[in-house]
Order: sequence, then C-alpha cells, then structure tokens
Amino acid sequence: MVGGEVSFNSLRGLEINTGTCSRCRLFATRKNAVPGEGPEKAELMFVGEGPGAEEDRTGRPFVGRAGRLLDQALEEADIRREDVYITNLVKCRPPDNRQPRDDEMDACHHFLRAQIEFVDPIIVCTLGATALMRVLGKRGISSYRGRIFRRLGRCIVPTFHPAGALRNPSLKPFFLTDVKEVGRLITSREAYGRDRRDQTLF
Repeated sequence: MVGGEVSFNSLRGLEINTGTCSRCRLFATRKNAVPGEGPEKAELMFVGEGPGAEEDRTGRPFVGRAGRLLDQALEEADIRREDVYITNLVKCRPPDNRQPRDDEMDACHHFLRAQIEFVDPIIVCTLGATALMRVLGKRGISSYRGRIFRRLGRCIVPTFHPAGALRNPSLKPFFLTDVKEVGRLITSREAYGRDRRDQTLF
C-alpha cells in the first residue's frame, strides 16, 4: 500500500478522490481516473480488472468493446445497466492494457473496499482471472466461473472478463450464461436474507 488509509464520507466523495490520487505509478499516464458508476445502493456489483483506452478517455467504466459485450449480457439477463454498480480493481489504465501489478492493486484496495461498503451489494460478479484472485484468492477462472460462492453474506459469482471473451469467442457463451445466472439469483431472491453484519469482503 502506498500512503496511509483514507476514509470517505460518501461514494461520490470517493469517486472524486480517485481523480487526484497519486498512490501508484498509473496516475502519471492516465487521462482520467475511472472510479466506477452506478447507484449509491445496488444489489449487484461488477468488478473488472482495470480501465482500457476508451474508459481512460471518457472516465467511465466498460464503455469500449468489452463494455458493449457486457451490455449485451445484461440485456439478455434482463438486468438494467443503470441498476448495477460497475468498477475495477484499479481506477487508472495500466499502459498498453497490461495486467495491473500487485502494488497498483494494493494502492487501489481502499477504494474498492469502500465502494463495497457504500454500495453494499448482495451479489458481486468478478470479471476475469485477476479479479477472481483478488476477491476470492482463487486461481483458474475456467474452474470457478459460474459457481456461486458465499462470503460474509454476499454471493460472489466469477466469470470471464468480456475482453477475454472477445479475444477467444469460444468463451462468449459461458460469459453470457454466467451473467444470466446472476440475473436468476436476483429474480429468485436466492441470494437474500443472509447475515450481513460484517460488510468487509476482503
């Protein structure tokens, strides 16, 4: 972790704070920080890896090609994008879209942890192997995708990153199916009514 812990008074305050953050090397090359977007309270949160070029340009998460595939998955699952909170492990684009380094994810850890506390989602869908490892401490996205893990009163559902599904089209049906499973969890209320006194996921 670079620097000390920071507390935030609101989700909006957190989002503004990402724009002035200089805790890791990524701040030096960003055009815009990409904190995330969605309602203050959301039943569902998506956690990806990091912003890409289009996200860096606009300051919004998942608005490039991968974002369009995520939008397709949400539509097929009958989930409105405006009802979910979407963010990433790191809030600034890694150069050339490389995987975030451990110290960069450490530097952003307090942002994501606070977002989970503010948004208080019942379901967290991790996108890709890096998010799976960071949130659940598990390796091997192919082995864990689509499964439901229960952690501290939340359901964690890992799936492939939509960018990975674009690079390897054979993964796309699994990605779409997994997001539909998330939609089923919401509709069935299967994920609800559990002990959620401890809000710290990781």
